[in-house]
Amino acid sequence: MSATSKVRMNRLFQHGKCLDVAIDHGIANEPDFLLGLENIESVMRSLIAAQPDAIQVNYGQADLLQQDAGRKPALVMRTDVGNAYNAARHREMWAVLHNPDEPILAALQMDAAAVVVNLYLIPDEPGIFRMCVENIGRLRQACDRYGMPLMVEPLVMAPAGQGAAYGSLGDVEKIVPLVRLARELGADIIKADPTDNVEDFHRVVEAARCPTLVRGGGKGELGAVLQKSAALMAQGAKGMVYGRNVYQHANPSRVVKALMAIIHQGVSGAQALEIYQQG
Repeated sequence: MSATSKVRMNRLFQHGKCLDVAIDHGIANEPDFLLGLENIESVMRSLIAAQPDAIQVNYGQADLLQQDAGRKPALVMRTDVGNAYNAARHREMWAVLHNPDEPILAALQMDAAAVVVNLYLIPDEPGIFRMCVENIGRLRQACDRYGMPLMVEPLVMAPAGQGAAYGSLGDVEKIVPLVRLARELGADIIKADPTDNVEDFHRVVEAARCPTLVRGGGKGELGAVLQKSAALMAQGAKGMVYGRNVYQHANPSRVVKALMAIIHQGVSGAQALEIYQQG
């Protein structure tokens, strides 16, 4: 990793750990994802005040973070858009970079600390998988040139009609090879789903051989989310990338405070819930 990449990684990871709050869900073109994000300016203000390590957005909303003059979280910018999250099955599945010719230009212009891209594995949809591999290749080349850390999000997806939309799966036997592939393609950071059995997550971390952050997925009951988050940290995760499990709860700022305590102070899930309840 270049010296420039290390500088950006140090902005993203505080003492090797990171809470990245994702509010890039508008790119999915799925109404359910926008519940809680209707007023994106208000959400951004509250998150900046809550001070997670990073906030993850798309180019069109990055100005809301970077125009803030005070101390603010690092920017993680999404680079791709696709149709893998829509509830209705599409005739053609696709995932493309916003700007295939200059894939990280916007991230450089907005002073991002890292960029993120998907690696979808969907049954009977090899086309979208190939697009993702090509996207990662283009990004890896650009990231090497400009010293930008690359976060890859390997997602083992369920077939259409199984659960909500193309829901992701926690099957460790499928996650580990896909994470390994992401690392082989040059990931500097892995954003991975939790395994069905939390005690298997160390296998994901070992396959990644780079900082591994846990993907949050759909909103869950807060006590259970905090308990699971603490258990995943004990398995070697370096933090979380949570979206709906932050912004769809009643008090997102308190959720950030509780998660930051788990990630950076090593508190238990029960202690984190007390921190949330105490405000």
